[in-house]
Amino acid sequence: MMLIFGLMLLQTAACLDQLCTFDEPYSFKQCYAALGHKLSLQMKLNPRYSYLKLYKMLNNDSRLEVCSIKKYNYYESIRNRSEFFKNVSPIINTHESIRNRSEFFFDNITLIINNVTRADSGKYTSFVNEIDMAMESDLQVIVEAPIGSVEVSIICSSSGVMRVFCSSEGDHLLYSWTLNGDPLMDGNSSIDLDEGTDGDISCSVKNHVSHAQKTIRLKPCSDCNTGSVH
Repeated sequence: MMLIFGLMLLQTAACLDQLCTFDEPYSFKQCYAALGHKLSLQMKLNPRYSYLKLYKMLNNDSRLEVCSIKKYNYYESIRNRSEFFKNVSPIINTHESIRNRSEFFFDNITLIINNVTRADSGKYTSFVNEIDMAMESDLQVIVEAPIGSVEVSIICSSSGVMRVFCSSEGDHLLYSWTLNGDPLMDGNSSIDLDEGTDGDISCSVKNHVSHAQKTIRLKPCSDCNTGSVH
């Protein structure tokens, strides 16, 4: 067999900062965050609430208070949330684990954690207290490493098979292929083609937080002058 590399035409990549939103009270859902990137935790807050706390569950079943917001005027009711915060001068506290890499936006009740680490994974609980009631909602945050650069290589075998390989870094990778724009078999990091195949082949790699793609131009194995290696 012989190892050859096609002509690279295009490589694209994307990694999006993640927005995770707490749903209605007593709900639970999952959300993914990209390692080393930004995670936004958006909470629901009625202006009548007296305080909000964001907890994270620890391995010993205890709760770590990640963030808390408290207002002094217990009975004030203001329709506009931004006006609410302007008028009552809320106090916000964040845990030391995120204090130097976080910020809070009062206009949309969002805690932003920058430079996400593996330790930021876990179950978060938003706890809000109103005059006569308290409500919770849960969010499971899963941190994944984003896709790295995508590499595509080709091996031509003496049996007449062209095997194309795709590789990348990242967590929980899913692969898909196209040849001249037409979808091929999905799910595997390699694909076998006839040795006479030519055209543009693309390997797309994705996970929950990012995606990347690389396109190369194939040449029939008979056109390659590289010596065979058995």
